[in-house]
Amino acid sequence: MSRTGWVLAGGLTVVAAVALLSLPASGRTSVSLLISGGTVVTMDGAGGGAGTVIPDGAVAIDGQLIVAVGPTADVEAMYVGRERIDATGQVIMPGLINTHTHAPMVLFRGLADDLALMDWLNQYIFPAEKATVSAEFVRVGTRLAVLEMIESGTTAYADMYYFEEEIAATTKAAGMRGVLGQTIIQFPVPDAATPEEGLARAEAFLKEWADDDLIVPAVAPHAPYTLSPDTLKATRALANRYDAPLLIHLAETRDEVGIIAKDHGTSPALFLDSLGLWSGKSLAAHAVWVDEVDMAMLAARGVGLSHNPESNMKLASGTAPVLGWMAHGIRAGLGTDGAASNNDLDMFEAMRVAALLHKHASGDPRAMPARDVLTLATRGGAEAMGLADRIGSLEVGKEADVITVSMSSARQTPLFDPLSHLVYVTRGDDVRNTIVQGRVLMRDRRVITMDRIAVIEAAKGMSERVRSAVAGQGAQ
Repeated sequence: MSRTGWVLAGGLTVVAAVALLSLPASGRTSVSLLISGGTVVTMDGAGGGAGTVIPDGAVAIDGQLIVAVGPTADVEAMYVGRERIDATGQVIMPGLINTHTHAPMVLFRGLADDLALMDWLNQYIFPAEKATVSAEFVRVGTRLAVLEMIESGTTAYADMYYFEEEIAATTKAAGMRGVLGQTIIQFPVPDAATPEEGLARAEAFLKEWADDDLIVPAVAPHAPYTLSPDTLKATRALANRYDAPLLIHLAETRDEVGIIAKDHGTSPALFLDSLGLWSGKSLAAHAVWVDEVDMAMLAARGVGLSHNPESNMKLASGTAPVLGWMAHGIRAGLGTDGAASNNDLDMFEAMRVAALLHKHASGDPRAMPARDVLTLATRGGAEAMGLADRIGSLEVGKEADVITVSMSSARQTPLFDPLSHLVYVTRGDDVRNTIVQGRVLMRDRRVITMDRIAVIEAAKGMSERVRSAVAGQGAQ
């Protein structure tokens, strides 16, 4: 294999040949899908940054896997696609990975805004969920969320909610990838009257979705302040019994820190460590209020963290010390949180906000450059979710989760640096094609695996039920 290259401004490596397979004597090899003619942003980590960028590049996919990445002329000399996507004027890149959502909560979008987290939860969201959430609600909401994610270039996401088996079935049917956690909480919720019932549901969920090729089932204790120590220990034991990930909210607000300090005399991260909660695969969302001791421990335990800048800002929860996470070598990804507190699932918007937030918070315009934010949204997210061997970058042998992003609009002209444009200019509706595991889910802005009109009409109908159910409860 030959690999020669040079370096552009910003440390981007451009290569003349990348991971090309040997040319068979019989001529070109037929592959299931060939994407060519665009700027390939591989996110392969070469040079310690965003990695290899190929100005006129192609990706060859056969079945579920990437078999070649390189200059268009070289790849097309070796492979012919039974299906083709012309990506001229577009960026070809890994699908975005959203490391924290509550998918069905798109149906609460805009229900209660401009509130602090505890008021938002206790006065609006928990009562609204009690009045409205059902298996049908979850199906309708997840379909809308998955449609939104496919249209905006997200190919994998982590989720915590109720009736998670409905979320898994809906996600799988649409062709998306998910690390999906059945939520467990101490008080009665729509799918479980007790935490014991929640644990039983979680175990059934783990069994039902074990070894699925797109869905990774997980256990999702809500937070350290909404569960007893015994229940928290039980969630870890359950996850470890099935070698499953554990998803949890962590140190999201000052209030949470105060509650745990009062009740347990330590920080949320150290309290959970004392219970052995980090003794297996773990992904924690937010981690806004963690200090150096917390971060050193989380790094040592291999905990993945999800940064959710938009919901943290909207709820005034604080600014997560993501630069500190990185300095400690913590596996970090980017998330949107649920659309009830964001209010959308657009990962391009999350990238832009993350880049600007940390420059502002640190007083350093060099903080969180575009390449680092792109890493959070792709390769970093895969690492945080335990999927880095399968997705997160465009490399031979990895599963083909790929998107193409148009760079032809007025606001994207001129184009000097594709990484800059992806973070500072691009929006979700610039995505033209979305592919998961080699299957085209959206081609030229038309979602193939879902009936868009039916999904939106069903969501509108459910929103009227939400409006009626919360009337008189004080929700907006």
